[in-house]
Formats: sequence, structure tokens, C-alpha cells
Amino acid sequence: MGPTELRVRFAAELWFLLPPRHRHPEAHLRYDGTSSLGHVIESNGVPLPEVGRLEVNATPVAASHRPAAGDLVTVLGVPRPQKVPFSPLKFLLDVHLGALARRLRLVGVDAAYHNDRDDPALVEQANAEERVLLTQDRRLLHRRNLRAGGYVRGSDPDRQLHDVLERFAPPLAPWSRCTACNGTLAPVHKDEVKDLLEPGTRATYDTFAQCQACGRLYWPGAHHRRLTAIVAAAEETVAAAATPEPRQA
Repeated sequence: MGPTELRVRFAAELWFLLPPRHRHPEAHLRYDGTSSLGHVIESNGVPLPEVGRLEVNATPVAASHRPAAGDLVTVLGVPRPQKVPFSPLKFLLDVHLGALARRLRLVGVDAAYHNDRDDPALVEQANAEERVLLTQDRRLLHRRNLRAGGYVRGSDPDRQLHDVLERFAPPLAPWSRCTACNGTLAPVHKDEVKDLLEPGTRATYDTFAQCQACGRLYWPGAHHRRLTAIVAAAEETVAAAATPEPRQA
């Protein structure tokens, strides 16, 4: 190890964010001797919203700490379930996570989503509405003014949903939100909406709910069994995440 390097041990769960050459139990990172530890970590690919505890030579430090060359740095991931700096827990998803937004709404999680917002607008909305910004764009998570964010693991919506629920353990209220606009649903009598229904739907189904924001109607249709399975898996994930592991004696 050279005189201008840090020894850094990243938690294995963060390795996928690092350049391949640093995906080892201990990485040797070039250090200019003046930058903050947070800058060193982010310049090597790991956004600070993905970092939990930081230690230098086994002593806890802040991201603003300036280490010395040769120090041993330990970088841990965020604890799960993760606490956020505001309540109730709400999310904002970037343009690439539309399918995840619909699944979060299905299980009753407040999940705002737009397909036409640029990065500054997303950060501004997340901060103003006290939402956790979910993304797979590390550049978004590098923005210093972002209050809370998270990198979503997984390439398919089911895996992404599991990751978000396991990480944040939000309270669930299945079938209570519009999957199209995030508005709240309310039961509606069939006679009140019969003129809005196709003849086959009107003849087959009797239970309906309507979005209080956009007016969209919902009923237990052909995809209900598949959606019920998604809801059941989500409830199981949150229950497991919210249950503390037993301490060893």
C-alpha cells in the first residue's frame, strides 16, 4: 500500500456499486490527503444514502471526517429496516420505476411517480413533500440537497418491491390506492357506477371501488388471483422485516 492510500472495507452488500477492481474484502483507494471520507466513498461509486455506519480505525466517524493516509476505513450499509427523517413514510419514484410504483400502490404504500420529471425537479419534490426518492440512478443519490433516498436493487418489479419493503418496512394497506394515480380508493355501490361499466363486467361483478382522485373503477377481475399473491408476499416481507431478530445470549 502506498503513502497516499486508504484501506477501505466495504460491506459486501455494497460491492455491486464499486468498480470491479475494488470488489474485495479490503480495497486500497487513492487518497489526496484532504478530501472528506464521504467524498472518497462517493467518488468510488457508493452514494452516501446507501451508507450506514462509518468507522476509521474502529472509531465511528461522520462522512465529513478527513482520514489520514493508511487509515483503516469500514463502510457499512444502511440498517434494515431503515429509519427515515420524516413520517409518515412516503416515496417518490424516478422515471424508470413505473412498474414498481404500481406495485407499491397495490399494497397501499403512498408512491408518487411521474414519467416527465428531470433530476432537479425530482429532488425538489421529494424534499418538499418529505418523500424518500427511489431510483437506480446513482447520480440522483449523489445530490447533496436530497434529504432521503434509496437505490433500488433488482431488475424486475417483484424483486424491486421485495427490496423496498424489506429495507423500509412501510405500513401496508392493500387495495386502498389507485395503481394509476396514487389516489385513495373508496367502496362504491354498483348502481352508482353501472353506466360506466361494460355489459360483461356489469353482469359478472358486484363489488367495486373508485379512485377519489381520478375516478377510475376497480373490481376483483381476471388478474385478482395474481395480484392477491403479490399482496400476500408483500405482507410476509414486511412482517419479517419489522420483526427484530432474537439476540444471542
